[in-house]
Amino acid sequence: MPGDKVQVNPKTPPAFVDEDAPVEAGDSKLLATLGYKQELRRHYSTVQVFAIAFSIMGLLPSIASTLSFSLPAGPVGYVRRFGAQYTLFCFITIVGLAMADLASAMPTAGGLYFWTHYFSGGKWKNPLSFVVGYSNTIGLIGGVCSIDYGFSLMLLSLISIARDGTWSATRPIVYGTYVACVVVHGLIATFFGRIMPKIQSLCIYSNIGLVIATVLALPIGKALNHPPVNSGSYIFGHVDNLTAWPKGWAFMLAWLSPIWTIGAFDSCVHMSEEATHAARAVPIGIICSAGLCGILGFVTLIIIATVMDHNIDNLLNSNFGQPMAQIYYDALGKKGALGFMSVVAIVQFFMGLSLVVAASRQSWAFSRDGALPFSNFFRHVSKHIRYQPVRMIWGVVIFAVVLGLLCLIDDAASNALFSLAVAGNDLAWMMPILTRLVWGQDKFHPGVFYTGRFSKPIAVTAIVYLAFAILLCMFPTTGPDPNSKDMNYTVVINGALWLGAIAYYIVYARKVFQGPKMTVEASSPLEMTLAQNE
Repeated sequence: MPGDKVQVNPKTPPAFVDEDAPVEAGDSKLLATLGYKQELRRHYSTVQVFAIAFSIMGLLPSIASTLSFSLPAGPVGYVRRFGAQYTLFCFITIVGLAMADLASAMPTAGGLYFWTHYFSGGKWKNPLSFVVGYSNTIGLIGGVCSIDYGFSLMLLSLISIARDGTWSATRPIVYGTYVACVVVHGLIATFFGRIMPKIQSLCIYSNIGLVIATVLALPIGKALNHPPVNSGSYIFGHVDNLTAWPKGWAFMLAWLSPIWTIGAFDSCVHMSEEATHAARAVPIGIICSAGLCGILGFVTLIIIATVMDHNIDNLLNSNFGQPMAQIYYDALGKKGALGFMSVVAIVQFFMGLSLVVAASRQSWAFSRDGALPFSNFFRHVSKHIRYQPVRMIWGVVIFAVVLGLLCLIDDAASNALFSLAVAGNDLAWMMPILTRLVWGQDKFHPGVFYTGRFSKPIAVTAIVYLAFAILLCMFPTTGPDPNSKDMNYTVVINGALWLGAIAYYIVYARKVFQGPKMTVEASSPLEMTLAQNE
């Protein structure tokens, strides 16, 4: 831990040496206490670590992509999710705090499965760590799929707006656009690694600027072109229920949108080995990204409710293929809608890029420990392309292209891409927090950031909330008796992937995956503990 004297094995020196950006000695030593040598380039500042999570959350594009989950409950279904009691935002913040405690103590790119292995007891170490690593990897790649699928719909909605709704994209066109987007992300992530931190910083300004512009333009445009704006009683009190569920459960299902929106803060963890002052930067990135997204989300959703059409069917069944595009069109007209949706699409594009980067780092870390098929191939770090895991970047791209084939089936399968990210990541977030409580209280040594005596109740609350969120995202959104088109296939897809991971572990991976593989000589108390746990 910080302050321990660490002697790195001279036979395995740090792989990365760059005169332009020297590795922080303190960060390298802390990483060495966890058993790893420095292989990636540390060039992300605290602000840029925050930026990658905030960019992935991409507030307004995320709201636009998932608005259809909340609209069936009416204005109260999505305004109260961030406002009123602020219940959901509080739960998400609590999860962030629980994760920040662990991230500050043990900042490593494979944090979630690493922590699970470190805290778990006896025979549970390897299988639990393996499932968490797979679930996190699948969740992140599912996030890439959902973001880039949402981008494809937004981009194609611009053509529909330009043609006054007389044209709608077919599923093959949507998928083709999606594939092109994912491939372009792979190219940028590979060849623009040097400026990637600056791109993340730019994303902060573009996201906040888009929110401010929307908050100002929508009510003004509505008041000038189609007055009046909606009343406060409608915004905060009107309840619709376009589902077959009772109103209370329809309201709960409206949480799916913010759960998906404020759900990328673990990306900070996966950038730990590229962050300077990681023990401080990573927890700050987690807390600040969730907090700022919650505050701006509350304001944005109130404005949307202020100008939206009272007939929600008009939004859900918009000819533009996007409820948010219809809202812009109704308030600002054709040119205004084209302008704003163009910016929303650009911001969403960079959301996908940021997540490809984060997903590749988690997958690379998992390969470094021998958990993925062809790990020896994928764990390679390119010394010619800015010390990046280039092979793993393209592994993520290929898997996302294959998984994206779901959007060719129907809307239900397409929506599963969104819930896939939620279920996979929530399980991965929950397990290290749970294992710390069950087995690891005496093993935990706080880092620079620590919630002190509140740490345990925060962890308990986070576990309860995450278990509920996983259950929630498995429910069909239209009602308790769905047909094949309305069915929520998340339970099928996630179940198959989780069971597949367990089967792969039992049949083969248990022979080669023995948890995190130390690449430096054990010389600190934490390293000795890790070695003894092997």
